[in-house]
Amino acid sequence: MTQAWIDALKWDATGLLPVIAQDAESSEVLMVAWMNREALMQTVATGEAVYWSRSRGRLWRKGEESGHVQKVREIRADCDLDVILLKVEQIGGIACHTGRKSCFFHRLEDDEWRIVEPVLKDPQDIYR
Repeated sequence: MTQAWIDALKWDATGLLPVIAQDAESSEVLMVAWMNREALMQTVATGEAVYWSRSRGRLWRKGEESGHVQKVREIRADCDLDVILLKVEQIGGIACHTGRKSCFFHRLEDDEWRIVEPVLKDPQDIYR
């Protein structure tokens, strides 16, 4: 199997690409993460999102602790081939480690960041 498709991507100096996870049905942006080549290859091979955790310094299977797996329905790259878009089915309806549907729950209002999305499940009940 040729890997020309992965070689065509423009990885940053640390070997990473930003990745946008978008709900395949609603088009809502759920989260932004990072992938290295291995994470992208595993994502393609398994059909489930695998990211590179910069804070942990290792591969991170989305949902490995929470069970909130992302089933990948489509993979796209932007015009410069330096950003990946994953269209996903978010299992459990929670993408954010705060227990919210999306990581984008802060909205700028009157020069302040306001939380505008509810916690769907307490993170203490999600993570052990």
